[in-house]
Amino acid sequence: MRQIDIHQLADDARFNRFHGLVLLWCALIIIFDGYDLAVVGIALPSIMKDMQVDPTQAGFMVSSALFGMMFGAISLGTIADRIGRRWAIVLCIALFSLFTAAAGLTRDPVLFGVSRFLAGLGIGGVMPNVVAHMTEYAPRRMRATLVTLMFSGYAVGGIVAALLGKGLIESYGWQSVFFAAAAPVLLIPLILKSLPESMPFLLAKGRHEELRHIAARIDPDHPPQPGDRFTVPAHDKADGAPVRHLFTDGRGFSTIMFWIAFFMCLFMVYALSSWLTKLMAGAGYSLGSALTFVLVLNAGAIVGSVGGGWLADRFHIKYVLAAMYALAAVSISLLGVPMPQELLFIVVALAGASTIGTQIVANAYTGQFYPMAIRSTGLGFALGIGRSGAILAPILIGVLVGLQLPLQQNFLAIGIPGLVGMLAVLLIDHGRSASHQHAAPAAEAAKPAPATAARA
Repeated sequence: MRQIDIHQLADDARFNRFHGLVLLWCALIIIFDGYDLAVVGIALPSIMKDMQVDPTQAGFMVSSALFGMMFGAISLGTIADRIGRRWAIVLCIALFSLFTAAAGLTRDPVLFGVSRFLAGLGIGGVMPNVVAHMTEYAPRRMRATLVTLMFSGYAVGGIVAALLGKGLIESYGWQSVFFAAAAPVLLIPLILKSLPESMPFLLAKGRHEELRHIAARIDPDHPPQPGDRFTVPAHDKADGAPVRHLFTDGRGFSTIMFWIAFFMCLFMVYALSSWLTKLMAGAGYSLGSALTFVLVLNAGAIVGSVGGGWLADRFHIKYVLAAMYALAAVSISLLGVPMPQELLFIVVALAGASTIGTQIVANAYTGQFYPMAIRSTGLGFALGIGRSGAILAPILIGVLVGLQLPLQQNFLAIGIPGLVGMLAVLLIDHGRSASHQHAAPAAEAAKPAPATAARA
């Protein structure tokens, strides 16, 4: 009879078809999520014209979804540790798909805001859950790469929104891109059938047969035998108060630093995703050209997220992340400087790589930092608290746009938070991370026995 540590099982596994299936579903869900999030920024100039709202009102309309995302990340990220991640993910998909489509039926700014708030609950709630899910199942040696590769689907969703927006908005109106968001609901039955449940959740609920089936798919060469017992390390067990554990074992200060870093990064991400089209249109570019900047921004995000994950698996993820924050501050600030359009496209791509890409690497780092039992909670709270930066960004930049300040000052206001985020990341105590906790017992076990014990 063996005692199988499910955390170690996932850590030591070789990437196979099972991991590919988890990656595929999680990435697809993030693509849907990214589309629903980007669609408002894509349609914002048309929405403002149709509803006759000023930039400040438009900022509040955009932020309504971000309020929902803040509550969704905290509540649905935490509840997944109790009801199971798979059902929490499906609930989030239903929320963001149906209520984004419902926003397309409105003609009133208030009703639009209410619909987007409800959609935001799902958009915010799904992120910590899919990151925690991919982190749980990814082999340790390529964990950051797989998580960031999965989360690059966020940028793919933004690209899809921009491409559809260029064709649909001019032909069928801004509502059409919102109606398209309902499509993922059709995939919910397939997701419930194909996506595996979280292993610690199955263990806690006594669903050992499901757990045995998953373990056999993770490591087909050594399937569990009758009588084998599944366990999790002691530090991966929560006692019913997972929020409290974010501040125990010396994690409290680093938890606050994660919250500050997420606030700053999400401020930059949502300021750009909400106002880049409008700022570029105001600078004299046509709507089609302004949407091209969104395409370039998201293409850069894919390179930044995958490249950042690749670097994080080869160098210290903390310092890779800090460097990405610094690049964000510089590249965004340069967007307001007059330059040839070809060079401007390069700077926009760098801004996408170092804002959306940075947030994706930050998600991967947070998922690695916390023990498995509180991973969804830790990431959910970081994203939830960080959403206050996402909420503030469209409103603040909307006010600045309304003041008709020079373009460079608008982009400086978006870029400066990158420096604050860099400092917050550098202050995180990486020694308290879950990966360090797992490495320590292994190192302890590898020590040679004392001489007296050897003689005995």
